Amino acid sequence: MDTPRNLKYTKSHEWVRFDGKIATIGITDFAQDQLSDLTYVELPNVGDEIGAGDQIAVVESVKAASDVYAPIGGTVTAVNKALQDKPELINTEPYTDGWICKIQPDDPSELESLLDSDSYNALQPDDEG
Repeated sequence: MDTPRNLKYTKSHEWVRFDGKIATIGITDFAQDQLSDLTYVELPNVGDEIGAGDQIAVVESVKAASDVYAPIGGTVTAVNKALQDKPELINTEPYTDGWICKIQPDDPSELESLLDSDSYNALQPDDEG
């Protein structure tokens, strides 16, 4: 599974890319692989105030529906409207075109409690053996 080193991760399979001002959030390659073919994404609304751990989206696949949780708290500044017509972008490009939303963090230090790629990978089952 692909886990870019420049991102932070949660145990519930979300990722965060922080550029110093805005945090972009999505679900990991592992999560999209487990869900299989995504058919629908329920996005948050721009302007929503969210806390760390709050549900921010729902992704539905041919297998199941799954909640997506905010890794950090803040205000939603953008949503990926392309997912409304092409939810499969999460399957094909989970770390680029498949992002879910962007938030202005309330407390950027919350990022320090998230996992780096090695720590996140250590939590996943070894599927290469």
